[in-house]
Amino acid sequence: MKFLRQVLESFRFAWQALRSNITRTTLSLLGVTVGIFAIVAVFTIVDSLERNIKESMSFIGDKVVYIQKWPWGFGNGEYAWWRYFQWPEPSYNEYKFLYDNLNSASAVAIIDFKGNTTVKNGSNSLNALIQGISYEYNEISDVPVVDGRYFSPVETEAGRQVAIIGADVAEALFPNQSPVGKEFKLAGNRFVVVGVQEKKGESLVEFGGNPDTKCFIPYGAFAKLFQSGRPSPDIVAKGYEADEGLLELEAEVTGLLRTKRGLKPRNESNFSINRPEAAAQAISGLFAVLTLAGWVIGSFSILVGGFGIANIMFVSVKERTNLIGIQKSLGAKNYFILFQFLFEAIMLSLVGGGVGILLVFLLSFMPFGSLKVVMLPENILLGLGVSSVIGVLSGIVPAMLAARLDPVIAIRAK
Repeated sequence: MKFLRQVLESFRFAWQALRSNITRTTLSLLGVTVGIFAIVAVFTIVDSLERNIKESMSFIGDKVVYIQKWPWGFGNGEYAWWRYFQWPEPSYNEYKFLYDNLNSASAVAIIDFKGNTTVKNGSNSLNALIQGISYEYNEISDVPVVDGRYFSPVETEAGRQVAIIGADVAEALFPNQSPVGKEFKLAGNRFVVVGVQEKKGESLVEFGGNPDTKCFIPYGAFAKLFQSGRPSPDIVAKGYEADEGLLELEAEVTGLLRTKRGLKPRNESNFSINRPEAAAQAISGLFAVLTLAGWVIGSFSILVGGFGIANIMFVSVKERTNLIGIQKSLGAKNYFILFQFLFEAIMLSLVGGGVGILLVFLLSFMPFGSLKVVMLPENILLGLGVSSVIGVLSGIVPAMLAARLDPVIAIRAK
């Protein structure tokens, strides 16, 4: 109990010392403030960027593989485009073959895109991204329909001229009314709206296009309108949760498609099986570099701030040497003196770190276009933790010197 009282008394002494030298205290904590601001700001922006990009990637689905002509390249060695160029595009017949024979897939879909296509309703028009999909697409990627419904199996199999439109398309073509059941024109053909997607809003990066300006139509209808030339669809298969790493699915797709294309064992596969995890790993690697840069930038400022605090603590010890002698002559223990100066250094560093965190918090309210900056609790704890460590490292040596002073010599000091 006595020890606790002395610790609290040391804390009170440290607080009084900081309050009595406001100007010096303020100048001392600036270095720590700048350092913590740099680290927490970089971490917050990097986390916000990563979350925004990964949310934008959600359209490609979870636990899925894409069967495509071109492999996704993320800087891992040479990209042999001249070899991939000769490979055939996936076909609708191959999709049907995989759909009928895959046992390791919970869903299989075929998709294709056509960008910058005008959709019209009377005098209203908009350039939209048209996406042809098969029925099981909504089991692979989220299609949040808020008005109307999703396609029926009959509509997708027959390639009927129905559509699920994005929120911006709905607002442009059918202002102030529900589009469900109404017609619009696409490539000179009439399509009936059966559903409207939930509005997503702006995003920093849009993988696969902005859902708000997208038009989903059955793949059969898409093929009739836009695949008069060479089609280039993608086949997507979704694995089961028990298939860790999708190894079973990838192996079965490889075996079936090689059989379908008549490839002999000595022939290499002439198709690519792409996995979203590769894109996620590439993004994580990029943000790891940015995070390291934030540490390096912030560390220099914190180092300067730490030296500043240590310098002030040495000055404080010299100024209060006489007081230290009086306290020790009255029976103050060494740890009581040590805690006074150590707490003063920690409090100084924590105040500086707190100001830096506050600045980042205020920064999160500023508009950054489509990037929504959110300050996570772990970044706040990181800033306070780094501040505490800097305070301990900066104050431990001056505090130990103060605690070891001889009371007789200290009382005589001027």
